Amino acid sequence: MRLCFLVEDRYRNDGMPVEVIRTLTAWGHHVDVLRPGASLLRLDDEIRAGSHDAWVLKTVSGGPGLPLLEAAAAVGLRTVNDARSIRGVRDKALAAVIGRAHGLPVPLTYATARPEHLAAIPESAYPLVVKPADGSAGRAVHLVANPGRLTGILPLLAGEGPLIAQPYVPNSGVDLKVYCVAGDYHATERCSPLHPGRTVVERAVPVTAEIAALAARVGAVYGLDLYGFDVLLGPDGPVVVDVNDFPSFRQVPDAAARVAAAVLELARHESGAVRTEPV
Repeated sequence: MRLCFLVEDRYRNDGMPVEVIRTLTAWGHHVDVLRPGASLLRLDDEIRAGSHDAWVLKTVSGGPGLPLLEAAAAVGLRTVNDARSIRGVRDKALAAVIGRAHGLPVPLTYATARPEHLAAIPESAYPLVVKPADGSAGRAVHLVANPGRLTGILPLLAGEGPLIAQPYVPNSGVDLKVYCVAGDYHATERCSPLHPGRTVVERAVPVTAEIAALAARVGAVYGLDLYGFDVLLGPDGPVVVDVNDFPSFRQVPDAAARVAAAVLELARHESGAVRTEPV
């Protein structure tokens, strides 16, 4: 097969997707790599109907890669994941609306383009978690105990663009990261970015029936096949606080081979065709 990976400079040496590309090449497939933002691209040459069997995106949320993937989809090229689905999770405000509208356990979410507008959130909603609407990798995530503390972090948020705020979900300080590779589920525990003082050894953990069912619902609601999401085990049950397309798949056994095989299968079929869990 002929595949195209969109990989921004931040991930050019990252195991995911470098090892996936290496694996696909070793299996005899042709992989072109485009680096959006790193060079001038002649779009007529790069994005042509029939040029590739599928395009795959591994870029930061607010980077230039997603519009190129959407352009590929617009001329009829298959994308992994579906370009519209990626747009639906990369904007965290949009993802919150989609999730809550479909009954996923997603926190109440406030959104604003200007940090000072967060002051209108009622005190009863505190403590709050505030983060950029296009954030990734824990960038600029703040736990705000009360309105007075909010005033102190407003200067830090000034250059972050649109923001979201959600009531804090009480938890043990351990995040559960769930990964899906085309219907195959894996989970890891890691320290929450909101509790940096905790010492937590990142490790793979079993996926319970409850979390597997939630993972299937997340994939169905957002239309994703390769994805990860963060779960907080709160007092009222699991809460989904973030969804990512094409995550790191850390601690997933044989991750590169599994993801490479999934990319090939998804390139051959319509998105969602290889899910094995009931929705």
